[in-house]
Amino acid sequence: MAKKILSFFKNDAVLTASLFLALFSCFLVPPNLGYLCYPDYNTLILLFCLMLVIEGLKQEQFLQMIGNRILGRVSSARGVAFTLVFLCFFSSMFLTNDVSLITFVPFGILVLNMAGLAYSLCYTVTLMTIAANLGSMFTPMGNPQNLYLFSLSGLSIPQFLALTGPYALASGILLALFVFPAYPGGKITPHLTPAKKINRKNVCFYLVLFLCSLAAVAGFLPHVLLLAVVAAAVLFKNRKLFVCVDYSLLLTFVFFFLFVGNVRRIEGLSGLISSLVAGRERLLGVLLSQVVSNVPAAMLLSGYTDQVKELIVGTNLGGLGTLIASMASLISYKQIAGGFAHLKKRYLGIFTLLNLVFLLMLGGLSLLL
Repeated sequence: MAKKILSFFKNDAVLTASLFLALFSCFLVPPNLGYLCYPDYNTLILLFCLMLVIEGLKQEQFLQMIGNRILGRVSSARGVAFTLVFLCFFSSMFLTNDVSLITFVPFGILVLNMAGLAYSLCYTVTLMTIAANLGSMFTPMGNPQNLYLFSLSGLSIPQFLALTGPYALASGILLALFVFPAYPGGKITPHLTPAKKINRKNVCFYLVLFLCSLAAVAGFLPHVLLLAVVAAAVLFKNRKLFVCVDYSLLLTFVFFFLFVGNVRRIEGLSGLISSLVAGRERLLGVLLSQVVSNVPAAMLLSGYTDQVKELIVGTNLGGLGTLIASMASLISYKQIAGGFAHLKKRYLGIFTLLNLVFLLMLGGLSLLL
């Protein structure tokens, strides 16, 4: 049992770091009932429920069915690449960047090989990864830090979309500009592996639960009620889904809540950090994301500023750059490293270059906005 626990933490550097930070802060502020006020329970509930529902849709192969149907209408290399990239871009807005990449990167690699486009593997997978990270910035449920910052911001959904919309639009245009010149327009016929026949009743069941989650995000449904409904429904329908939840992400959130909550209670230190962060939220969101990834960056910086809008923009743009700037990017890298070890260096080079280009372009746009 001890070995399994050690392995669990060893395989997740961010989780391990958050645990040590939380334990360290406990020496500075001894445990007490005040700890119970630290977590944003609404964020934790939403993350948990969305993980359950989306895993249910994945197991029903609903997403693969959609991908197959769209790609079945494509007849050129350019069309295949465009479809794969924008499948990640749009699906991440509602299914999170992690789920989008877990679902469509293996699917994309298979399609590229079948269509004779294996030569473009590194470039295409990089664009798919960038697309998922940028598409997810548009909506509150697109990624974990958006869910958290949205709950802090007091913004309505239309206000949130108005804030992130220009960046999402610019991202879509940039992605299209990077796809079209890079692929030939000649006719090809990708031979797709048929997805299993979906069970419509099961899919509708999970889609209703997904709509309930959206209702909670919009403030129409109490979070505690959402948790009760989703947990009871999944327990009845497929209790194995509880095993598939990313508990390491939930624990990472809890540990960072503990760390930030304790640091804020240390007199003098909190004020000093707040003064350093003030007016630099967007820039620090980008820079800190490069070394700790954007979810921890959002949680750490949110403890020292009320300029949540700046953090939303900064940490979302901060998902571009290094391989760990967005932990979702590691999903794509593991697919390449595991199946195409000889392409690891090439992939890292292309990934870093394109991410920096997108970061510079969208960072320039943020200065104008």
